[in-house]
Amino acid sequence: ARGRRSACLIDMALVASRALLARIERRCAPGTVRTAACSLLIKMRPLSSRTQVAADRDAVRREHISSALAYVRAYAVRSFEEALDVNVVLNVDVKRSDERVRGQVFLPHGTGKTVRVAVFARGALAQEAVAAGADVVGAEELVAEVQNGRLDFERCIATPDMLPALAKAARILGPKGLMPSPKRGSVVTDVSEAVKRAKGGQVEFRMQKQGVVSGGVGKLSFQPLLLSENVLAFLDGVLEARPIRFRGKPPLKITVASTMGPKVRLDHRLW
Repeated sequence: ARGRRSACLIDMALVASRALLARIERRCAPGTVRTAACSLLIKMRPLSSRTQVAADRDAVRREHISSALAYVRAYAVRSFEEALDVNVVLNVDVKRSDERVRGQVFLPHGTGKTVRVAVFARGALAQEAVAAGADVVGAEELVAEVQNGRLDFERCIATPDMLPALAKAARILGPKGLMPSPKRGSVVTDVSEAVKRAKGGQVEFRMQKQGVVSGGVGKLSFQPLLLSENVLAFLDGVLEARPIRFRGKPPLKITVASTMGPKVRLDHRLW
């Protein structure tokens, strides 16, 4: 009797799902699916090989992001130039220290902001940093200035031989998120390349409470294609920084918003 009842329930569920799909097809245009995220329409393409699957997935993501950016731009009516922020709610356990997400991602088209970079280095590496465009360069004297309250920079880079001297300023740089660390890629020997990346569009991200990662990916004055590529690069970098067991699984929520505008939710299932 239980088996017959389960079979009847399954049949009823199939009939209901088919009826729901028929209603959706009648309401939507042929070949489209209405998503729950901002009621955006995403065209579904036929997929065959793995290469085509990956290519079509990227195309759908780009089209989806472009549609969401249209909503964001419509609400960006402030007198100043607003930026675009991306918020990702990750499906990790925030209480476990081994599942904290933190890292860096390089945005292909930059952020539109002028970033001041400080380099702690000596000798030839210090000269290399100056030639690469670093705003503040120094060794022990710069550490002493930081201890006295100098913090007129947004990024810090250090050479390995400067770490013992930098330990004196750890209490000042650490809470500001400026302390150089090998895990974050800010302790390097190739100073020139590190400075160019920091000033050219490298963004640091760190998971906050409730598993949220936020970051600015550019100005709304950017062309839509450039903003879409920056959003894709940021999302790929954040999701790749998760522990291995979470990779390949979609996050819980993704939203984009202007500085003073409402959040527009993306379809997280596409990632």
